[in-house]
Amino acid sequence: MARRRITHEQGREALGNLEQELATAVRYLLQELEIANPGKSLEIRVPPFGAVQCLEGQVHRRGTPPSVLELEPIEFVELCLGERSFDEIAQKASGVMANQAEGLFPLSGN
Repeated sequence: MARRRITHEQGREALGNLEQELATAVRYLLQELEIANPGKSLEIRVPPFGAVQCLEGQVHRRGTPPSVLELEPIEFVELCLGERSFDEIAQKASGVMANQAEGLFPLSGN
């Protein structure tokens, strides 16, 4: 069963009202990150709201992926919007593809 997509309109509205719409905003940005960077070699986790796999390279199927970036919801939103630099959170990335995570942020068009 396919996941329900968050429309751009819903995502932009959530980003404009983070205090009440943080979960939707995070899920929207995760969705956009996954679309813009297809693949399964790096997992971006934003507990408790979601996780996606992205970046071409080593394929990951089960268990802990070889590369992970786990962020708090607000820092993830700020990173996606360019309000925080990757250098500030770089220590949270681990694995063989972690050095390529920097190129994912900020998300263009958001």
